Amino acid sequence: MRHCIARAILASLCTLLSLAFPARGHRRKCLTAQAQAPASAPAPEPVIPPSPWSRPWTSISKEEAAEIFRLQIENDQLALSAWELRIQWERRRAAALATMGIDHPYTYPDAPFDAESFRTRT
Repeated sequence: MRHCIARAILASLCTLLSLAFPARGHRRKCLTAQAQAPASAPAPEPVIPPSPWSRPWTSISKEEAAEIFRLQIENDQLALSAWELRIQWERRRAAALATMGIDHPYTYPDAPFDAESFRTRT
């Protein structure tokens, strides 16, 4: 409660002092100069940039979108065929190693064993 009373008294004292003794600082000079200047020249209107919503949305055309989707499908098909060729090569290699009596060193990321654990020592 004491803080509220002290703030109220301080605010009223600041108001009375500012009215009794006008400031001579930089800010006060600007305010008094604007008040004394004649209002013959109108204030310039602020420049408002054009709204982006005032014109239609600019995007790619239907043909460009179709081309993008077609290229994406082609890339997906190429990646799939490359993966299938790799799997086929790995199976053929495993079959060739099996005919020689060697285990195929199959590994994958984060496997609990590495390719060295498949090596047979004769």
